[in-house]
Amino acid sequence: MEDYKYLTIVEWAKNYITSKGLRPRDRFLTEKELCEIHGVSRQTVRQALMCLENDNVICRVRGSGAFVSNGISQNIPASQVQTRNIGVISTYFTDYIFPQIVTGIESVLNDSGYSMQLAITHNKVAEEQQALQSMISGGVQGLIVEPSKSALPNPNMALYGELRSKNIPVVFFNAKYTWSEYPCVAMDDEAAGKMAADYIFDCGHTKIAGIFALDDIQGHKRYSGFTKSCIAHGLKNAEENVLWFATTDKNFLFTSGGNHLLEFLNETTAVVCYNDNIAIKLLQFCKEHDIRVPDDLSVISIDDSKYASICDVPLTTVVHPQRKLGEAVAEKLIDRISSFTAENNDIIFTPELKIRDSVKKL
Repeated sequence: MEDYKYLTIVEWAKNYITSKGLRPRDRFLTEKELCEIHGVSRQTVRQALMCLENDNVICRVRGSGAFVSNGISQNIPASQVQTRNIGVISTYFTDYIFPQIVTGIESVLNDSGYSMQLAITHNKVAEEQQALQSMISGGVQGLIVEPSKSALPNPNMALYGELRSKNIPVVFFNAKYTWSEYPCVAMDDEAAGKMAADYIFDCGHTKIAGIFALDDIQGHKRYSGFTKSCIAHGLKNAEENVLWFATTDKNFLFTSGGNHLLEFLNETTAVVCYNDNIAIKLLQFCKEHDIRVPDDLSVISIDDSKYASICDVPLTTVVHPQRKLGEAVAEKLIDRISSFTAENNDIIFTPELKIRDSVKKL
């Protein structure tokens, strides 16, 4: 029966256009909306849309969505359609967890009739400035932003002020600037840091250390969770057992700073790492210096990137929601575009632990 449901949708769509008084070039419903209204698969909806397009009831413009046709067997020129473009600014894209996040964002935007304009900052505020200026001049309807060096003073406040004055909604992901009133969609990073440290203590370790990023809010929050766990387990001097690094200089920690790192590790049996990237670099450092993981040193991390399960010693790590987070941030922005009375509340995902082989029980 599913094969024929599209015909019902076709007739319903014609009646919908008439009853709503839609005119040529008015926007029609998205695939997602039609799926929800009729309770059918996306494939069925696409069959219906193809039939409607063949009957010249609607026309579809790539990157813009579906529109009521003007009764002539031709597509609406793209120049006559108001673009629905969303800017996405991410610190990175090509590796780690970022492709999954961006894929989640793009899937929701496409389902809602928006196209996506992506810019990468490489975690540099100057490149964030260029991206913001380009997005504003390009007339985006909204912005999804992962902030660069979110724990440091940011020179781009004036640009965010311009976005506010132009009523262009913004939603941050992974972190947000402390001065910003915009909502953020993120994992509970403090809970992630505490969860990682709690597991280390539960495995019998009492000499534990941490390695955290000093220039982003995620690093601060994960450190906060780490210290709360240490205090709860009676380790009063947790701050003395922490190495801080700047994200742009993280390789220095494992090269020029190698001797210091060896001394640091000599007094510990387990390390909580800021993320999988740092943990994998630590695994390599341990291998080069004949430190066995987990026999000599246990390592636990955060994010569960695609590398966590395939590195030399598969990492026990706290799972980042990745694609789900991307979908949630896109839905949050669309909600804000639809109504500026939408709530400014953050969306925070509760983390989970993925246990693998990098932590030894004592």
